[in-house]
Amino acid sequence: MRFETVNPASGTLLRTYPFFLPERLEAVVEGAAKAQREWRRVPAEERARVVGAVAGVLRDRTRQLSQIVTQEMGKPLREAVAEVEKSALGVEYYAEHGPTFLADQVVDGRPRDGAGGSAPGSFVSFQPLGLILAIMPWNFPVWQVVRAAAPALVAGNGVLLKHAPNVPKCALDVVDAFAAAGLPEGLFANLFVDVETATALVRDRRVQGVTLTGSTRAGRSVATVAGAEIKRCVLELGGSDPYVVLDDADLERTVDACVTGRLLNAGQSCIAPKRLIVQETVAEEFTRAVVERMSSVRVGDPMAEATEMGPLARRDLRDGLASQVAQSIDAGADCLVGGEVPDAPGWYYPPTVLAGVRPGMPAYDEELFGPVASVIRAESEEEALRIANDTSYGLGAAVFTRDLERGARIARTELEAGSCFVNDYVKSDPRLPFGGVKASGIGRELSEFGIREFVNVKTVVVG
Repeated sequence: MRFETVNPASGTLLRTYPFFLPERLEAVVEGAAKAQREWRRVPAEERARVVGAVAGVLRDRTRQLSQIVTQEMGKPLREAVAEVEKSALGVEYYAEHGPTFLADQVVDGRPRDGAGGSAPGSFVSFQPLGLILAIMPWNFPVWQVVRAAAPALVAGNGVLLKHAPNVPKCALDVVDAFAAAGLPEGLFANLFVDVETATALVRDRRVQGVTLTGSTRAGRSVATVAGAEIKRCVLELGGSDPYVVLDDADLERTVDACVTGRLLNAGQSCIAPKRLIVQETVAEEFTRAVVERMSSVRVGDPMAEATEMGPLARRDLRDGLASQVAQSIDAGADCLVGGEVPDAPGWYYPPTVLAGVRPGMPAYDEELFGPVASVIRAESEEEALRIANDTSYGLGAAVFTRDLERGARIARTELEAGSCFVNDYVKSDPRLPFGGVKASGIGRELSEFGIREFVNVKTVVVG
């Protein structure tokens, strides 16, 4: 058994990696557990300093790492460079703020006997849990790993990385970047194992938490095991993100945000806009502009500077998306541009716009993980919001309006999602918590909320 990495731009085999044999897996897990028992006693400030040094390593290796990202999963090289830089900013954020997030919170101060000043009588302490299993996706193969690993390590945990099988070199290079920054040997370890072995690891007594970014199906599987073992889990799952375009929206700005967000990473993002819900009075003008923009996108070799969108990451993903589009058209959707698999090497799929999308179609009911925008018309704000929330998902959402108070009200109280943006496409930021509701997951990553997901929030009372 082995991982095989295929270049999605050409369909050619790049490299192979054998799965770990049981004895090697045991040695790696035990080594990580031993390293974590020592790491947990290192002061948080020192842990943060070591993790923060990863930023410099990532920046020094930007060209090398970005090329591997593009070769393994197909995003344009300039997007891969931006991903590495964002990852560097992420580790710097936790290096700067992590110790503060982990500092004791004094609840009651009591005077010291026979001395001036005061001492804590009761306080809350944030202590590490142990090893955290990180099951990570291929679509942002550096950023997703860093945003999970950096806070867990600063908090004093160890990390076992089970990365997606089509980005194994990315996994090796990210782990090596942490090691080059001075992280103790074995504390952050890569595992070349299959899904079944990774799921079994959740039951291992040395693993005290699991974080997964992936499909809702995968999340249910991991959550079932973690729940049975009574272990902490954070799940960042799929999305069918609605973008509500109201009748007073700045259409030029709105179209730019919707198309940019939909085509970033060839549409392979959980928080990309999937359903564009437009009030009837502006729907025709908006749809015409979206089609024009989607038609002009330069699709091609992701290594080329002029390329705006590359291939999808795997053939099965491309074929699955094509099937969803075909089923939607067969059910009555209108394909305004795209919609056909090109007769060329690689796993390319064209920017596509579907109109007349209704419930019962995959383009309405399911997550379309690729460069396909579903345009849905609504008579009123109320109907638009009903359609927006008519989904089992709840990861990201956006609303577009010139009335910022109107937009803020809708984002705050009306849209059922973990991240709601006004007049922009949804994106993650280390300073802000990230995660979803409903079938889009549980728990949060990033910010102070993310670093506290995998700690023991311990009450200490000194009598």
